[in-house]
Amino acid sequence: QVQQNVERLFTRFVEEGKATVRLREPAVDLCLSKANVITLKTFLSAVRLAHQGNDTGVLPLSPLVPAKNSDVEKPKTKMIITSRRDYPLTKSFPFSLEHLQTSYCKLARIDTRVLCLKKLRKLDLSHNHIKQLPATLGDLVCLQELDLHDNHLEAFSGALCSSSLQKSLQFLDLSQNQIQALPIEFCQLRGLVQLKLDDNALLRLPCRIGQLSHLRFLSAARNKLPFLPSDFRKLCLENLDLFGNPFEQPNPLVPNIQLKIPLTLLECAARATINHGIPYGCHLLPSHLCKDLEVAKTCRCGSACLSSFIQITVTMNLHHVAHTVVLVDNMGGTEAPVLCYFCSLDCYSQFLDRHLQSN
Repeated sequence: QVQQNVERLFTRFVEEGKATVRLREPAVDLCLSKANVITLKTFLSAVRLAHQGNDTGVLPLSPLVPAKNSDVEKPKTKMIITSRRDYPLTKSFPFSLEHLQTSYCKLARIDTRVLCLKKLRKLDLSHNHIKQLPATLGDLVCLQELDLHDNHLEAFSGALCSSSLQKSLQFLDLSQNQIQALPIEFCQLRGLVQLKLDDNALLRLPCRIGQLSHLRFLSAARNKLPFLPSDFRKLCLENLDLFGNPFEQPNPLVPNIQLKIPLTLLECAARATINHGIPYGCHLLPSHLCKDLEVAKTCRCGSACLSSFIQITVTMNLHHVAHTVVLVDNMGGTEAPVLCYFCSLDCYSQFLDRHLQSN
């Protein structure tokens, strides 16, 4: 269907036998090349007339001649651009692309034309100057690999974590950026298999990182991590690299006491909601309470605690969560401090007794 269906005609290179017809529905580009110039101009004229609704009987069309296989260009699925000079400024990206790399192009933002490539499975934007990611990046429903290595990112938005990337994204490289923290929603990216966070300014890892059940490769070397979240124990990795972080020396005898006695009504209600599996949501509770419940802490006894707890750090051998561990420090260690929470003085006292006896 051509009538009222032509979005645009690209005829800049028609003298070279090339042209592109962009349709509205389906949203595809018909790329013509190696054509006879006179025949091509006649064809484009016919397309314009058909788009305007002219009778097909008066269109200047010649009989069709079957094209040779050598003359038919297959849809382009891969494009690699590694310099600013080669970056297309006036020419669109083929909608058929599944793999796009635009590295070393000094890009300050993600090109909106890239965000229209709905078939993309792999997007490599490494070695650029990108400071912010648009929320529409989450509209790339097929995206499995996203490489943002060596940019100027300071954050990874929660909106992206709540997008279609939840199911599709398997590989994410955020290394060599300026990220200090990842949002609470980050652990909604349940499909992640490989995550690279090296050479950032991370002060902590997401508190619910244990929800990344498919994660097998994690590297967060050369950051500013003082300890690991308690949920880190739930990971099951093949390879882990935490080298070069300023981990604190664990001291269970110096607790951070945030315990409020007696417990507030809010704390009691929150603990009961989680411990008994009572359903909740933004249709029942204010959104800020829902977020608090989603990041509730878990005591060693298995009970939940919200804002009233005792916090310590304990030593964990990283081989408990990973088959291969890159040394944590230059001394050959594979141990790191991990947060531990207690819901009451009684739970902390029981732990302390066992700790002192074992030492």
